[in-house]
Order: sequence, then C-alpha cells, then structure tokens
Amino acid sequence: MAGLVCAARARQLGAAPVVYEKGTRPGGSMLLSSCVVWRYRTLEEFRHECPGGDERLQRLIVDRLDDALGWLESLGAPVVRRGTGNARTAGTRFDPAGLTDALVRAAGDVRLGETIDRPMVLATGGFAGDHELVTRYITPQPLALRANPWSAGDGLRVGLAAGGTLSPGMDEFYGRNMPDAPFGEADFVPLAQLYSDRAMVVDDAGRPFLEHAPTWSETDVVQATARQPGARAWYLLDAEALADADVAARVERARGAGAPVFEPARIPFAVPDGVRLGVYVHAAITHTMGGLRVDEHARVLRDDGAPLEGLYAAGVDAGGVSTGGYASGLAQALVLGLAAAEHLVGS
Repeated sequence: MAGLVCAARARQLGAAPVVYEKGTRPGGSMLLSSCVVWRYRTLEEFRHECPGGDERLQRLIVDRLDDALGWLESLGAPVVRRGTGNARTAGTRFDPAGLTDALVRAAGDVRLGETIDRPMVLATGGFAGDHELVTRYITPQPLALRANPWSAGDGLRVGLAAGGTLSPGMDEFYGRNMPDAPFGEADFVPLAQLYSDRAMVVDDAGRPFLEHAPTWSETDVVQATARQPGARAWYLLDAEALADADVAARVERARGAGAPVFEPARIPFAVPDGVRLGVYVHAAITHTMGGLRVDEHARVLRDDGAPLEGLYAAGVDAGGVSTGGYASGLAQALVLGLAAAEHLVGS
C-alpha cells in the first residue's frame, strides 16, 4: 500500500514515479486484509495504547489520516463502511480489491516481478516473510505466515546497508492466532481465532502463560503464543463462551479447516471443570512492527538522528510507530506514503 500511495501522490504532484513490485501482483498484504484503515481518536489515546512508539509519527497519523482517507476516496476507492465499530478508533473500511485497483491506476507505472538496486522509497512490507530475520529479531519458533510471501526484509537490508538505523520494537509483530491447520490467503480474515478474552489460553501442558488479561486487539496474545514451543497454544472454552455466536462460528470454521477442535477427553492434559472444547492454534505473523527509524517526512535516519540523503521508508519498512501496543499498519502505510511523496517532490 505504501509504495502505491507514494507513487500515486507523486504523480499528482507532477513527478513520474515507477513502482517496482517484487511480486506477481500489486497490493501487497493490503489486498489480503479486511482493509480497515484507522487511527486512535486522540494522540493521547495513541500514546496510551502504544507507549513506546515515536510520538512524532503518531501525531502525524492522527493529524493526517482523515484527509488521507478522503484522498483515497477521491481516487475512486470504494468504501464498504464508514467508521470502525470500535469506540477507541476512527476510520474507514474499503474494498481491498477496489482500493488496490484505484491506487494502481493513480500510480501509473507499476512493474511486476521487478526490483531495483537503488530505490528512493522503501515500501516492501517489512520482514514477516523472511525466516532468518524473524528468527533473529522475534522468535526462533516457527510462525505461520499470514501475509503476502514477498515481504522478506528487502527494504530493511537496503536501509541498513545505506547507513540507516533500527527502530525500537524489533521483537514485536502484528498477527493472529490461527487454527493449527493449513490455510490460504482467502482464510486470513475468516479463520482468525479472535476470542482469547473468552477463553483460557494455555500451553501444551495445560499451563496458562499470559501475564495479564488479553488487550482488545489480542496482539499481545499472538506475540505471547509465538514464544511458546512450536508457536502453538490451546484455547479452552466453556459453555458460556460457546453460547456467543461469533465465538461459535469461529470455532466451527476452525473445525471445518481440519484443526484440532477437541472435547475434554481428547485434549492431551487434564482440563478444568466446565471446559467444553479446546481449539489448538498456531501463531501467524502478518507484519512486523520494528524496522528502519524514520522522521515525519519518512526519511531514513542514521544513528545520530540525521536523515540519509535520498532514502525514504514507508509502511512497515518504517518501524517504531506502534511499539508496545498495536495500531493500524494500513494507516501507517497511507500517511507515510503521502509524506514521502510530498517531501520528495517538494525538496
């Protein structure tokens, strides 16, 4: 998303950008998402939810996102729903295929299956798809990939080789606990097991491992699961939890996918009284939260805080926005893509 946004805005401003897309189609993981682009309602709430994040970048997202959403609509991006249904946040849900198409049209020159040796704007989607980098920075446990396969750290490597520095939060990521069964791109949203607040979350020996109650986003739950052996856990559910229609539907989708959804007698440890079902889940990574340090113009920064000449990073190639919590990766892509284009063309 960040690369397409940057190119679309740069072309509006009179430049002739080229998007070099490593993959076989445009849109990255935006195309595979629920496509809700959102922000916290206030900077104070953003700081509370993501206390380790860069305040300058958080302020930029809060200040610019609403106008940026309008800009997407002006390109013809189809809106599915205004609002997020969450009192903490404000934003818009777009149709992902329609949004991708609108951005590709506006970007103009998008070259598939190509890379470039000396890019100006890094927008490769982080390093979720690279096992070596995930092992180095996040966990040695085997995470499932819930993202496009091309976000493999190319931007991070280029930025570091050019003299850039790392942001905080390199060990943090956004993802979901998914059923422990094979899944494809069409399953990323419907198979997510989003009900840890209604479950007892335990390891393979039946021991709880969460240090506190799950946060609203459940990002902390998937990160904790990622550190368990095999990056797996059990969700134990009682009758009250299963009476919730959303929980029951997600459990049935997990069962339909072939994941272990067991009654107590088949769960490989003694369960507490009242447990009716156990669902075996596997931590899956969608995008990384750490990356290259950037300023409010999306310029990659050196160790001393000075910007590198002619190198920008947008989207989740830029790190440190949501450190310590969770924020919209699509909002980060949109705002930093715009910021990079406007600084590049205007400088």
